[in-house]
Amino acid sequence: MTSLPAPREPLRRVAVIGGTHGNEMCGVHLARHWLKAPGELQRASFSAMPVLANPAATAACRRYMDRDLNRTFTLTFLRSEATPDDPYEVTRARELNQLLGPKGTDQAFDFILDLHNTTANTGVCIISESPYTVFNLHLCHYLQMQNPDLPCRFLEYETSQNETYSLESVSKNGIGKAFPAFEMEGYRKLGAVDFPRTSDGGLAGTVHPRLQDHDFEPLRPGDPIFKLFSGEDVLYEGDSIVYPVFVNEAAYYEKHVAFLKSEKIQISVPALPGLTSSPTVAS
Repeated sequence: MTSLPAPREPLRRVAVIGGTHGNEMCGVHLARHWLKAPGELQRASFSAMPVLANPAATAACRRYMDRDLNRTFTLTFLRSEATPDDPYEVTRARELNQLLGPKGTDQAFDFILDLHNTTANTGVCIISESPYTVFNLHLCHYLQMQNPDLPCRFLEYETSQNETYSLESVSKNGIGKAFPAFEMEGYRKLGAVDFPRTSDGGLAGTVHPRLQDHDFEPLRPGDPIFKLFSGEDVLYEGDSIVYPVFVNEAAYYEKHVAFLKSEKIQISVPALPGLTSSPTVAS
């Protein structure tokens, strides 16, 4: 059981981001719409600002131009001295950090909702880098309660680095109206599994039909995970049940990831108190 401390500060400034990956069009179209009609996002208790994160990649309908923008928000990139040879996404990350942060300061936005698409069968999923915040969990739980027929899963995406690197990590923790405490089920990333490969690094097989489109379903030792081009099955050799996520995600081919392994966890979430002071409006 994972327990979390109660949140402290009210949520006042929110950014809704689309196009962090320029070919993930749901967020792109929503960001473009809200940039033309920003009043649709505004609420009485907080201000909300739409942002198109990666306009160059969006114009080219590519995931990114030089490097993955959603892996570029470390302090190493954000604080490094600018040079003419910097990748486009490094320059853009610094611009977004000034707009929405700076990261790790009191001036940063309270909450960033970064909208993404996936080619995997994950359904509606809220992803939060560890350590996740109480507000993220309450948001996921609220969405689960609104439509029980449309599962909204929570994935704790622990990074292999000491520092978070995604766009949403620029924001601070934030809270909204009062919500009671609860316990919820979630998933914690354990690691990645690559495709079977030939001696020269090419693909030797593809995701097995029995695994394809079965994100968040139990994968047991001995279950097939790949079908080699030669016809043989490759079986999962782990010693416990895991839950695959982002199965055959197209954008992860370049990262040598066929799917992520996760474990199911129970999370004890404290109550989320209401606002105790008047909200401010971002200028």
